[in-house]
Amino acid sequence: MNRFDGRTVLVTGAGSGIGFEMARRFLAEGAAVYAADLAPEGCPAGSIALKVDVTVPADVEAAVAQAVAETGRIDVLCNNAGLSSITDPIECTVEEWDAVFAVNTRGVFLGCKYALPHMLRQRRGAIVNTASAAGLVGLKDRAAYCASKGAVITFTKQVAVQYAGTGVRANSVCPGTVDSPWVGRLLAATDDPDATRAQLVARQPMGRLATPGEVAAAALYLASDEAEFVTGTELVIDGGLVAA
Repeated sequence: MNRFDGRTVLVTGAGSGIGFEMARRFLAEGAAVYAADLAPEGCPAGSIALKVDVTVPADVEAAVAQAVAETGRIDVLCNNAGLSSITDPIECTVEEWDAVFAVNTRGVFLGCKYALPHMLRQRRGAIVNTASAAGLVGLKDRAAYCASKGAVITFTKQVAVQYAGTGVRANSVCPGTVDSPWVGRLLAATDDPDATRAQLVARQPMGRLATPGEVAAAALYLASDEAEFVTGTELVIDGGLVAA
């Protein structure tokens, strides 16, 4: 028997990278997967692909509503959609700061806002928010990004405490740098992508980048019955970056 047979899962940012791998693995474990992305054509085959802008309340509410209308429930919410940013506090514009927070933090809030009432009605549900090792430590040239992911970690803890004992759990995953299209776009925005990639690899003591599958595996654990006594925590998948 698969871990997620008969369960409904909503994954945001499922069109590539970590989110794609989350959605693919939930499918493989028997879940009905609603895969939300600005480019839904990239979502895994077999998922219900939805075009969703996680910064727009109506989009997120509609995605949750569709999943519940079609399956009668929502068991797992993975708020994974994210926006990269290479900024320092001086050069970061107000517009970039707000854009990063809109996706990375507001998107997580909206997912929780609209999924939680259904999970509380069911007296069962697991929320997994994609934060980052950058939310736990300060990284150079990641002002808006570090701040937004730190907010995700703390908000996740608040949700966990708010609903502890109801059957609803909330945790976050905190990847280090992941070898994904998301990081590819970040590198493309630099003057020397090869040198920047080498720096990213070097700052992780294990000497490599994480894979999307390694982060997805952590998310599936947190969403599973194996983690029934786990709530309000952050699972770090960073090759030793935070420990160094």
